[in-house]
Amino acid sequence: MQWLLETESVEDFLQSLADAALKLGGVEGAGVTLERDHRPLTVVSAGPVAPQLDERQYGQDDGPCLQTLRSGEEVAADDMLSETRWGDYPAYAAACGIRSSFSLPIAPHSHTAGALNLYAGPPDAFAAVDLRALRSLAAQATGAIALAQRLADTRAFAEQMRTAMQSRSVIDQALGIIMGQRRCTADEAFGILRSASQHRNLKLRELCVELITGLTGQPPSSPELLPRP
Repeated sequence: MQWLLETESVEDFLQSLADAALKLGGVEGAGVTLERDHRPLTVVSAGPVAPQLDERQYGQDDGPCLQTLRSGEEVAADDMLSETRWGDYPAYAAACGIRSSFSLPIAPHSHTAGALNLYAGPPDAFAAVDLRALRSLAAQATGAIALAQRLADTRAFAEQMRTAMQSRSVIDQALGIIMGQRRCTADEAFGILRSASQHRNLKLRELCVELITGLTGQPPSSPELLPRP
């Protein structure tokens, strides 16, 4: 939590976690894979080998980090030289000097699911590593991503509300015009606008903008949403 308070963005926070995982695991590489627009992407990494090993897995659409991302479960590879999963990837990893790996799920079973991936040179490198500490890092990454998603959802909701209020303002202005012209109630004016909207196959707001602009010579004004004090 302290890292989250001290960093300026989720990306910076995840980079801090990747750096910590590199040290805790005593490994050659660590990285965070997240799924964006249904495609995996290494958003941060520490050590030179993580990006190229990640990209190899993305290219063949298979590998330990993708298995973790999709299953939401930890995936360990004790020795790439004896590994039979993931097609040609184990041989490629071994050729890069990486004999073992460990992937932990981040935000599992969500649309921002990902994995914390660690790559080590020796076989069985994670047998003596404190996995609880690594799991804690993955959990912190999950929390940070969940927080970022909630903030994004809040911004999207605020934008939707702003648009809705602007539309409501335009419709109210048009209702006032119709009520003044026809000497009718608000309900009757709304029925007139809705009927015209359906007849002309125009959205109600577009019809109201057209009405106000035609009458006043300029588009309708929209209320400004001021932040709370």
